[in-house]
Amino acid sequence: MKFSPSLLRGTLIKRYKRFFADVELEDGTIVTAHCPNTGAMSGCAEPGYTVFLSESTNPKRKLKYTWELAQTFDGHFIGINTHNSNKLVAEALDNKVLKEFSDITRWKAEVTPPTANSRFDFALERENAQHQGIIEYMEVKSVTLAENSKGFFPDAVTQRGAKHCLELARLAESGIKTSLLFCVQHTAIESVQVAEYIDPTYAESVKKAADAGVSLLAASCIIDEQKILLNQTLPLIL
Repeated sequence: MKFSPSLLRGTLIKRYKRFFADVELEDGTIVTAHCPNTGAMSGCAEPGYTVFLSESTNPKRKLKYTWELAQTFDGHFIGINTHNSNKLVAEALDNKVLKEFSDITRWKAEVTPPTANSRFDFALERENAQHQGIIEYMEVKSVTLAENSKGFFPDAVTQRGAKHCLELARLAESGIKTSLLFCVQHTAIESVQVAEYIDPTYAESVKKAADAGVSLLAASCIIDEQKILLNQTLPLIL
């Protein structure tokens, strides 16, 4: 995923009320940008970080700018926009980036299985399916919480995330293939694990999903001020 037009560079003044960030641009102008991330964003929103904003030409938008990237004091890039995670996975599916999904022939976004109550990020179809039309389901989570080289999810309590895990588990137990993909948008992260210390209920739901046969994996991204590309799997520690 390439940023076009190019992002605007600035310095983060503060993030507040979850959805707002004040940024000083390189020319000294101070703007308020939309923050497309409802999480705690621990370690991602430190005042003084270099940040990168996209600019909208839509006159109906309340805020002209969207906060896309942050760069830590030691140079690591973070994808702030959680909505980009699904775009990155879709692009990776199309380009056969991950070997675990290299035989996907078709996918559809935002699908509710006939026997489920939750909508999942992707429905996938593989070319090696024994019967035409067999579908599997994938849920994607964006990981940005880093502690040294370890990534953790979630960064805040997520009842919705726990519900999704249990739904995936139920589908898996009924014979439907399912997967949970942690999309890592932080270049310092080298492995991923569930943040049981933040949300023990979610951690338990992930364990139930794994026991039921849900495929769990994590994937990292190449990030710079021009692009984000999902590129390879990372170790996932349960």
